[in-house]
Amino acid sequence: MCCKAASPEDEGALRGPDVLHSGGATVSTRENGGESKKFKVDVECAPSRVLHIRKLPEHATEAEVVTLALPFGRITNVLMLKGKSQAFLEMATLDAAIAAVSFYKAAAPVLRGQPVYLQYSTYQELNTDGSGNQKAQAALSALNGGDLSGGNATLPPSSILRIIVDNLLYPISLEVLHQLFSKYGTVLKVIIFNKNNQFQSLMQFADAAVAMQAKMMLDGQNIYNGCCTLRVGFSKLTTLNIKYNNDKSRDFTCPDLPSGDGQGLPGLPGQLSSSKEASLLGLPMSSMSSMSSMASSVGSLGVRLPMSTGLGAGLPGSITGVSPVLLVSNLSVEMITPQKLFNLFGMYGDVHRVKILFNKKDTALIQTADGNQAQIAMSHLNGQKLYGKVLRVSASRFLSVQAPRDGSEELTRDYTTSSLHRFSKPGTRGVHHIYPPSATLHLANIPQNITEDDITQLFETIGCSVKAFKFFASDRRMALVQLGSLEESLQAMAELHNVELAPQRLLRISFSKSVI
Repeated sequence: MCCKAASPEDEGALRGPDVLHSGGATVSTRENGGESKKFKVDVECAPSRVLHIRKLPEHATEAEVVTLALPFGRITNVLMLKGKSQAFLEMATLDAAIAAVSFYKAAAPVLRGQPVYLQYSTYQELNTDGSGNQKAQAALSALNGGDLSGGNATLPPSSILRIIVDNLLYPISLEVLHQLFSKYGTVLKVIIFNKNNQFQSLMQFADAAVAMQAKMMLDGQNIYNGCCTLRVGFSKLTTLNIKYNNDKSRDFTCPDLPSGDGQGLPGLPGQLSSSKEASLLGLPMSSMSSMSSMASSVGSLGVRLPMSTGLGAGLPGSITGVSPVLLVSNLSVEMITPQKLFNLFGMYGDVHRVKILFNKKDTALIQTADGNQAQIAMSHLNGQKLYGKVLRVSASRFLSVQAPRDGSEELTRDYTTSSLHRFSKPGTRGVHHIYPPSATLHLANIPQNITEDDITQLFETIGCSVKAFKFFASDRRMALVQLGSLEESLQAMAELHNVELAPQRLLRISFSKSVI
């Protein structure tokens, strides 16, 4: 088979599913017997080392296409036909091509959010003369020469990714990684740790296809401009065993796991029989990094923390184009109010305006101080349950929420000048106490005359069950209360934060990482 410049006579002479012309390059077939054959486009072809990829997105790059097949083995040739939205990849072995086709039969590959189709080609080999194909060949050369799997470039796709962050000039948290990778599909479990003086993570997705998409899009990307470079590969593990939900490990399928208070190494199987197994699991050689869960910011990948709080001050690559407005849907029409949304979302950012839609009262727009705070709130509250409904939180296309003209509209509230914002003051301590929702709440600003029974009764009046309670020994103005469920905890945050326990004494509530 050869690749040559397209010409009018080629158009009529070449037929079949693999006979395409684009951008000055033409592919022709040479079957085993040397004779050309005609086929229908969707014919089931016999296994071949050449893979045929169709329905590529308009702006798909050569590197993205090559990465589709790279996990299955070495690629020896590539041809991009962008004008036809198609490509050809020649694998080094037939087994590698069979593995790729078998994998994508169960889950179609996705590029730039669009499904693409991968099948065997009718060609048994791919010969190109390089005409109009230099970029594809360069991408192939670069990727074949790189180590995309942290030293295991030939590992097959799995639902678990191993992530290494090189050039770590700024701290990276579990929340930041989850926010980045969950853009490509559902993240089930995450572990972060230090090994050999490198920040690493193991991340389990709902399926291998999602993991492959995340790997393909994020491998080699910088979290900050010019630093914190992601190296993403597949892990040999089949599942992650998460014992604790804290700033080192998280099981998003089991939100009620204890925090563990630093006991042991979270998320890794208990007993290892050899150093080889320890290496396989990515077990840290030194103690886990004690990063603050919110002491990081993302720039070049589009996620960062509130600049207004000082968390991101001086960090490179800040993105200002992220909308500060969230679209929140699947709310309880009977129970939800703007004030409750202000209280709940105010845990993760300063809420300026809340608007419950008049014609769709189970949906609201929430405007925060900036896009960074909106991203944090979305990453923590999307998928949480409130009043029997699973919250759906996403970024809005709007950049602001319009205030009511006369201020009388009940469904819209303006909190821009509220004195109840948690993070408006520079250097506020609140930024160090931002945790994911948990069944244990931290209470503050409790008057001296308020007893445990008073607090218990307060929570019971809204239908919450108190399982445990403890005043702080060093400061009785603070306490921990453990409720019956995570859903009750969100309800209590929405209804009881800022409730007045005494004249000018408002109860302050935060989610806690501790357990009683």
